[in-house]
Amino acid sequence: MTKDWWKGGIIYQIYPRSFQDTTGDGVGDLAGIAQRLPYVASLGVDAVWISPFFTSPMKDFGYDVSDYRGIDPMFGTMEDFDWLVERAHELGLKVMIDLVMSHSSDQHPWFTESRSSRDNDKSTWYVWADPKPDGTPPTNWLSIFGGSAWQWDARREQYYLHNFLTSQPDLNFHNLEVQDALLEMVQFWLDKGVDGFRLDTINFYFHDAELRDNPPLAPELRKSDTAPSVNPYNHQSHKFDKSQPENVAFLERLNQLLKPSGAVVVGEIGDSERGPELLEEYTGVPGRIEMSYVFDFLSGEDLQAGRIAEVFQRLQDTAPNAWPCWAMSNHDVMRHISRWNLSDQAAKAYCTVMMCLRGSVCLYQGEELGLHEAELQFEELRDPYGIEFWPEYKGRDGCRTPMVWDMGVNGGFSTSQPWLPVPHTHLQRTVVGQEADAQSVLHHYRWAIGLRRKHSALRGGSMTEIEADGPVLSFRRSDHAQTLQIRANLSDEPAGGMAPWQVQIIEG
Repeated sequence: MTKDWWKGGIIYQIYPRSFQDTTGDGVGDLAGIAQRLPYVASLGVDAVWISPFFTSPMKDFGYDVSDYRGIDPMFGTMEDFDWLVERAHELGLKVMIDLVMSHSSDQHPWFTESRSSRDNDKSTWYVWADPKPDGTPPTNWLSIFGGSAWQWDARREQYYLHNFLTSQPDLNFHNLEVQDALLEMVQFWLDKGVDGFRLDTINFYFHDAELRDNPPLAPELRKSDTAPSVNPYNHQSHKFDKSQPENVAFLERLNQLLKPSGAVVVGEIGDSERGPELLEEYTGVPGRIEMSYVFDFLSGEDLQAGRIAEVFQRLQDTAPNAWPCWAMSNHDVMRHISRWNLSDQAAKAYCTVMMCLRGSVCLYQGEELGLHEAELQFEELRDPYGIEFWPEYKGRDGCRTPMVWDMGVNGGFSTSQPWLPVPHTHLQRTVVGQEADAQSVLHHYRWAIGLRRKHSALRGGSMTEIEADGPVLSFRRSDHAQTLQIRANLSDEPAGGMAPWQVQIIEG
């Protein structure tokens, strides 16, 4: 691979808890990932993105880190991680790990010290503030997980900021010591051989230092890209609690650290109002980050031809130099097969279109099998988000159920009861079963990935003449070597002289 492998590259996301269990405890582990890497490599992807496996109390399943340099015992050991990296590199795969730097667990030693007094060495490593005169929180900021973003702490008689769970206090990036400590941690993983990072909630690093209230957001402007529609988080314009201008300087510091190793970054931008603007600000200027994960195709809105054309027109107008990383599914949203009620034929068409779009691509484990969202009962839930907003919002467990490899016990994932149940319907879509079927969704994903790798114009070329004529999407991809015309009928009826869900790719 060249040093610009990421530009137009395909990244396969692995959710460690649900990929492969080798110890029989019902939870996936790093050794299981290493064991299954030949399958991942067989898809033709460029890299794996591994969701958090660091030491954690698991209140948010690893996105609450208590030791940034430690492997949680449920996932194995550092030796297992070293083997995973070595095996991936032998197979030609890059390894990207998921860093959660905007916040830590409340069990992290940094927070334990910070909350102990107002004058200790780490007293300003987190975001602390006095209450208003009436005892209420310092601002009206809201948590993505519901309620106020401020939690009272009796030890300091102050509030601390938490954009997510109360057990996930926000680090204070205005403190350079915090930045230095986090960059030292990044260097630790670079030294372990990782090739890049997926940065969780990259636009949440800084808050408004003046602690100004967020203004209200008119109902017609509210979107549910960042939080579900039932969450009052969507009622505010998040002008001051995230997406602050100081973030750019930190990203430039990070870039300077990564440059010698050639490691790359895909950031996650969670901002329904300023997404394209931040995408341009973070990725469209050299010396910041290479690409950013965007939410346009992760929302509940059907991905019709007109919607795709609208998204790219907005990018041309607002973020002409940006480099997005597209995804239809991930560990935080309902699987797109269920979200858009897709048949296998439709799933294949959307996969082909995705592989033809300008930008990079993230695939989520199981989507190449056409897995539907799992239907779980309330008593089976593990996700605090779903438990809080049930039943209007059922949380993220439905997309996190175990990978199904074969028709054995628990789909070949584990020999014991898995941490989440394996749906019976998923057992009809196993890897082994689809390998034997030349017309399967799995084989189509391999073909579409191969198509992208074969044509340089699809990986790095321009994308022009984007139009939607009813359900028919058309656009042109070009580079110095070739020009491709793509037409796709994204409907279950004939249209534009094309059969339902047909995609045409014409060279010249």
